[in-house]
Amino acid sequence: MKVAVLGAGLMGKEAARDLVLSPNVEKVLLCDLDVGQANMFKEKLQNAKIEVLRLDANEDKEIIAIMKQVDVVINALFYSFNEKIAKLAVETGVHSIDLGGHIGGATDAVLSLEEKAKEKGVTLIPDLGVAPGMINILAGHGASKLDKVSGIHLYVGGIPVEPEGVFQYNIVFSLEGVFDHYTDASHVIRDGKLIEVESLSEIEPIFFPEYGELEAFHTAGGTSTLPKSFPNIDTLEYKTIRYKGHADKFKLLVDLGLTNKKTIVNVNGNMVKARDVLKEVLTPKLLLGDKEDAVLLRVIVTGMKDGENITYSYEMATKKDKRSGETAMARATANTISIVAQMIGNGVITKRGVYPPELIIPGELYMKEMAARGVDIIETVERGE
Repeated sequence: MKVAVLGAGLMGKEAARDLVLSPNVEKVLLCDLDVGQANMFKEKLQNAKIEVLRLDANEDKEIIAIMKQVDVVINALFYSFNEKIAKLAVETGVHSIDLGGHIGGATDAVLSLEEKAKEKGVTLIPDLGVAPGMINILAGHGASKLDKVSGIHLYVGGIPVEPEGVFQYNIVFSLEGVFDHYTDASHVIRDGKLIEVESLSEIEPIFFPEYGELEAFHTAGGTSTLPKSFPNIDTLEYKTIRYKGHADKFKLLVDLGLTNKKTIVNVNGNMVKARDVLKEVLTPKLLLGDKEDAVLLRVIVTGMKDGENITYSYEMATKKDKRSGETAMARATANTISIVAQMIGNGVITKRGVYPPELIIPGELYMKEMAARGVDIIETVERGE
């Protein structure tokens, strides 16, 4: 199989790193406007399977020309490109998956291509990051073992192993996504009804060995496609994990309107977006750099099987790989999207159309593949009342 990775940022490069290690992958096209950065990565990797191509993601002809050379496309570009890439993939007749971006309706736009994708015989799977992504796969896996699903509770967080600074937090992605998830409303299901709750709200303690007591709070986008996939569920909630005190500190910035895209101020006759200023101020302070990060995850699926109450729980705590330098977030995210790309290319996934991760990806095999990459997801089962 041949795979094109669009975007040579952190996740794109790490997905390419995993792909070239697979005996079933013949060629990996790593495509980016910054070919210098991509070529440096290629030199470091020293693998003949990888080829670097220049790509201007604003040029449809360039995208289509690349798509025609491969079996599967991994879209690792910023989520504002997700709809466009998905449409071009359907037009070209190539399978395509992306890292997600439920904010602003990006995922809904991809899902709307269902009929066209089926007609073309291609598979599209959006939201293949960690949250959404990994949590969807695990929630779907737990749900598939039950006759009736009553509740899904999701907890995920990327945190520094050694917290420092005001927010005790470091970024591995752009702050744009963080601002979106903290500012927009969170969608949850309670008592069978889909409602909105304020992000950064309803803080609760959560414990992980080695990290002690942390906090979890609502953020936007985490439940993604799950409310539509499980419309008859009683409870569905997603919360982000951080060190204690993080939510209250960031909420002050949100309440002041500093993260809002619509907050514009006049500075000496220049109209300036407050969000842009905040991003420029915080980014250098919050970059992970060479520090060690961790990704913590807990998925709890409750329901009935053969008349018995059963709870399936999935837990993961993974750290940066010190040998390769691969961050914990990259290990979780890039490996996930690489594994799914290979499942499509190898014929493990054969359904055609557009599917959210929870309805198409075989969870058991996914966990085995992640474990083979040093990312262990532990399943536990509780029975009874």
